[in-house]
Amino acid sequence: MRVDAERKREQVVAAAGDELADLAVAARNGEAVRLSLDRVAARARVGVATLYRHFPTREALLEAVYRQELTRLCEAAPKLAAAAPADEALLTWMYRYLDFVDSKRAMGADLRAMVASGAVTQTDTRARLTAAVAPFLDAGVAAGIFRSDVPPGDVVAAMAGAVIAAEPEQQREQTRRLLKLLVDGLQAR
Repeated sequence: MRVDAERKREQVVAAAGDELADLAVAARNGEAVRLSLDRVAARARVGVATLYRHFPTREALLEAVYRQELTRLCEAAPKLAAAAPADEALLTWMYRYLDFVDSKRAMGADLRAMVASGAVTQTDTRARLTAAVAPFLDAGVAAGIFRSDVPPGDVVAAMAGAVIAAEPEQQREQTRRLLKLLVDGLQAR
């Protein structure tokens, strides 16, 4: 792909991610939301034809956004783990995970369709998140901050459970408290 074409593709994915983040706020306020490809193109400062040349379907664009944001989230883990005490770093990363999940709420039916088609798999997502949690736990165990008997997969399952279990009216605030409780539960006694 030519450099300018790659740059435009990246602009579209970034604009779609920003649009989804804005829509997630609207969704939290009870508004019905759906990603507008015209708004994404305008936000990316490209024509609609350019958007469709790179992403022939809404699902293709949403899949690219999902994969890019998951990659960014997971790639941030080692730097965060090295920059602060393990408990603080893990909680910071978990809040970023919550932002990631929040932005996916605006995908709604489109995300469910991607999962149903196999374009996005829970297995792959869970494996990548599990690998991202491992550096925090390793650093925490080495520093005597975290218990050594909790595998990363259990932490990821608990994170997902916190998101699912939170009451809709206070989803974000309650999930943040549950994630803090999870990190507290990892503390070495």
